[in-house]
Amino acid sequence: MTSYKEELTKSMNYLASKNNSVFIGQAVSYEGTGMSKTFSDIHRSKLIELPVEEEFQLGLAIGMSLNNLIPICVYPRWNFLLLAVNQLVNHLDKVQELNGSNSKSKVIIRTAVGSESPMYPGPQHTGDFTEAFKLMFKNISVHKLENKNDVFETYKNAFERDDGVSSLIIELSDRYST
Repeated sequence: MTSYKEELTKSMNYLASKNNSVFIGQAVSYEGTGMSKTFSDIHRSKLIELPVEEEFQLGLAIGMSLNNLIPICVYPRWNFLLLAVNQLVNHLDKVQELNGSNSKSKVIIRTAVGSESPMYPGPQHTGDFTEAFKLMFKNISVHKLENKNDVFETYKNAFERDDGVSSLIIELSDRYST
Protein backbone atom coordinates (compact mmCIF):
# COMPACT_ATOMS: atom_id res chain seq x y z
CA MET A 1 0.00 0.00 0.00
CA THR A 2 1.41 3.39 -0.97
CA SER A 3 1.43 6.51 1.17
CA TYR A 4 -0.01 9.95 0.38
CA LYS A 5 3.52 11.25 -0.28
CA GLU A 6 4.36 8.27 -2.51
CA GLU A 7 1.23 8.97 -4.55
CA LEU A 8 2.31 12.61 -4.90
CA THR A 9 5.80 11.55 -6.01
CA LYS A 10 4.32 9.09 -8.51
CA SER A 11 2.09 11.88 -9.83
CA MET A 12 4.97 14.35 -10.21
CA ASN A 13 7.06 11.71 -12.01
CA TYR A 14 4.14 11.03 -14.35
CA LEU A 15 3.78 14.74 -15.13
CA ALA A 16 7.55 15.08 -15.63
CA SER A 17 7.46 12.25 -18.20
CA LYS A 18 5.44 14.46 -20.53
CA ASN A 19 7.45 16.46 -23.09
CA ASN A 20 5.52 19.70 -22.61
CA SER A 21 5.49 19.78 -18.80
CA VAL A 22 7.57 22.08 -16.62
CA PHE A 23 7.57 22.70 -12.86
CA ILE A 24 7.93 26.24 -11.53
CA GLY A 25 7.90 27.65 -8.03
CA GLN A 26 9.69 27.77 -4.73
CA ALA A 27 11.52 24.69 -3.41
CA VAL A 28 11.12 22.68 -6.62
CA SER A 29 14.87 22.42 -7.29
CA TYR A 30 16.02 22.70 -3.69
CA GLU A 31 14.83 21.30 -0.36
CA GLY A 32 12.69 23.56 1.75
CA THR A 33 9.14 22.28 2.02
CA GLY A 34 7.27 19.03 2.43
CA MET A 35 6.61 19.11 -1.31
CA SER A 36 10.32 19.26 -2.22
CA LYS A 37 10.95 15.53 -1.84
CA THR A 38 8.23 14.74 -4.39
CA PHE A 39 10.47 16.27 -7.09
CA SER A 40 13.61 14.28 -6.21
CA ASP A 41 13.41 11.92 -9.22
CA ILE A 42 12.70 14.66 -11.75
CA HIS A 43 15.48 15.85 -14.07
CA ARG A 44 16.62 19.36 -13.16
CA SER A 45 15.89 20.60 -16.70
CA LYS A 46 12.17 20.29 -15.87
CA LEU A 47 12.45 22.31 -12.62
CA ILE A 48 12.51 26.10 -12.60
CA GLU A 49 13.28 27.51 -9.16
CA LEU A 50 11.82 30.97 -8.60
CA PRO A 51 12.24 33.53 -5.88
CA VAL A 52 9.27 34.45 -3.73
CA GLU A 53 7.29 36.36 -6.38
CA GLU A 54 3.89 34.72 -6.31
CA GLU A 55 2.03 36.93 -8.77
CA PHE A 56 4.91 36.94 -11.24
CA GLN A 57 5.15 33.15 -10.94
CA LEU A 58 1.55 32.60 -12.03
CA GLY A 59 1.86 35.21 -14.77
CA LEU A 60 4.92 33.35 -16.05
CA ALA A 61 2.99 30.06 -15.93
CA ILE A 62 0.13 31.58 -17.92
CA GLY A 63 2.61 32.83 -20.54
CA MET A 64 4.21 29.40 -20.73
CA SER A 65 0.81 27.81 -21.22
CA LEU A 66 0.11 30.14 -24.14
CA ASN A 67 3.27 28.71 -25.74
CA ASN A 68 2.06 25.10 -25.58
CA LEU A 69 3.72 24.16 -22.30
CA ILE A 70 1.80 22.79 -19.35
CA PRO A 71 3.33 24.35 -16.27
CA ILE A 72 2.86 22.82 -12.86
CA CYS A 73 2.92 25.97 -10.76
CA VAL A 74 3.92 25.14 -7.18
CA TYR A 75 2.89 27.15 -4.13
CA PRO A 76 3.85 25.30 -0.93
CA ARG A 77 0.99 26.91 1.03
CA TRP A 78 -2.45 28.27 0.25
CA ASN A 79 -1.49 31.45 2.09
CA PHE A 80 1.30 32.09 -0.44
CA LEU A 81 -1.04 31.53 -3.39
CA LEU A 82 -3.23 34.35 -2.07
CA LEU A 83 -0.59 36.77 -3.35
CA ALA A 84 -1.37 35.64 -6.91
CA VAL A 85 -5.15 36.15 -6.74
CA ASN A 86 -5.08 38.81 -9.46
CA GLN A 87 -3.49 36.36 -11.90
CA LEU A 88 -5.86 33.57 -10.81
CA VAL A 89 -9.14 35.43 -10.97
CA ASN A 90 -8.53 38.10 -13.62
CA HIS A 91 -6.27 36.20 -16.02
CA LEU A 92 -6.09 32.41 -15.69
CA ASP A 93 -9.81 32.00 -15.04
CA LYS A 94 -10.53 34.20 -18.08
CA VAL A 95 -7.84 32.95 -20.47
CA GLN A 96 -10.29 31.22 -22.82
CA GLU A 97 -12.50 34.31 -22.97
CA LEU A 98 -9.45 36.48 -23.64
CA ASN A 99 -7.88 34.16 -26.25
CA GLY A 100 -10.96 32.68 -27.83
CA SER A 101 -12.82 29.54 -26.94
CA ASN A 102 -10.45 27.41 -29.04
CA SER A 103 -7.60 28.12 -26.64
CA LYS A 104 -6.41 24.90 -25.00
CA SER A 105 -3.75 26.47 -22.78
CA LYS A 106 -3.88 25.47 -19.14
CA VAL A 107 -1.92 25.55 -15.90
CA ILE A 108 -1.88 23.01 -13.10
CA ILE A 109 -1.53 24.77 -9.76
CA ARG A 110 -0.26 22.73 -6.85
CA THR A 111 -0.73 24.06 -3.33
CA ALA A 112 -1.32 22.73 0.17
CA VAL A 113 -3.03 23.40 3.44
CA GLY A 114 -0.08 23.78 5.79
CA SER A 115 0.78 21.16 8.35
CA GLU A 116 -0.10 21.75 11.99
CA SER A 117 2.03 18.88 13.30
CA PRO A 118 4.63 18.32 14.69
CA MET A 119 4.82 22.10 15.09
CA TYR A 120 2.13 24.72 14.53
CA PRO A 121 3.64 27.30 12.12
CA GLY A 122 0.97 29.95 12.75
CA PRO A 123 -2.18 31.07 11.00
CA GLN A 124 -0.37 32.53 7.99
CA HIS A 125 0.78 29.03 6.98
CA THR A 126 -2.29 26.88 7.64
CA GLY A 127 -5.13 28.55 5.73
CA ASP A 128 -7.58 26.59 3.63
CA PHE A 129 -9.42 28.77 1.13
CA THR A 130 -10.71 25.98 -1.09
CA GLU A 131 -14.43 26.68 -0.77
CA ALA A 132 -14.06 30.43 -1.27
CA PHE A 133 -12.08 29.93 -4.47
CA LYS A 134 -14.56 27.41 -5.84
CA LEU A 135 -17.09 30.25 -5.69
CA MET A 136 -14.78 32.69 -7.50
CA PHE A 137 -13.84 30.56 -10.50
CA LYS A 138 -15.86 29.93 -13.64
CA ASN A 139 -13.16 28.12 -15.61
CA ILE A 140 -10.71 26.59 -13.14
CA SER A 141 -11.31 23.12 -11.77
CA VAL A 142 -10.67 22.85 -8.02
CA HIS A 143 -9.74 19.56 -6.32
CA LYS A 144 -8.89 18.97 -2.68
CA LEU A 145 -6.95 15.74 -2.17
CA GLU A 146 -8.55 14.33 0.95
CA ASN A 147 -7.81 10.71 0.06
CA LYS A 148 -4.46 9.33 -1.12
CA ASN A 149 -6.32 7.11 -3.57
CA ASP A 150 -7.43 10.22 -5.48
CA VAL A 151 -3.98 11.80 -5.86
CA PHE A 152 -2.64 10.19 -9.02
CA GLU A 153 -5.91 10.23 -10.98
CA THR A 154 -6.51 13.89 -10.10
CA TYR A 155 -3.10 14.99 -11.40
CA LYS A 156 -3.34 12.68 -14.43
CA ASN A 157 -6.79 14.01 -15.35
CA ALA A 158 -5.65 17.61 -14.89
CA PHE A 159 -2.83 17.02 -17.35
CA GLU A 160 -4.77 14.97 -19.89
CA ARG A 161 -7.91 17.06 -20.13
CA ASP A 162 -8.11 18.74 -23.53
CA ASP A 163 -10.67 21.45 -22.88
CA GLY A 164 -8.20 24.15 -21.82
CA VAL A 165 -9.47 24.22 -18.23
CA SER A 166 -6.77 24.80 -15.64
CA SER A 167 -6.71 22.92 -12.35
CA LEU A 168 -6.07 24.04 -8.79
CA ILE A 169 -5.11 21.00 -6.73
CA ILE A 170 -4.96 21.31 -2.95
CA GLU A 171 -2.96 18.84 -0.88
CA LEU A 172 -3.03 18.29 2.86
CA SER A 173 0.48 18.67 4.29
CA ASP A 174 -0.44 16.78 7.46
CA ARG A 175 -0.84 13.67 5.28
CA TYR A 176 2.65 13.80 3.72
CA SER A 177 3.89 11.46 6.43
CA THR A 178 1.00 8.98 6.13
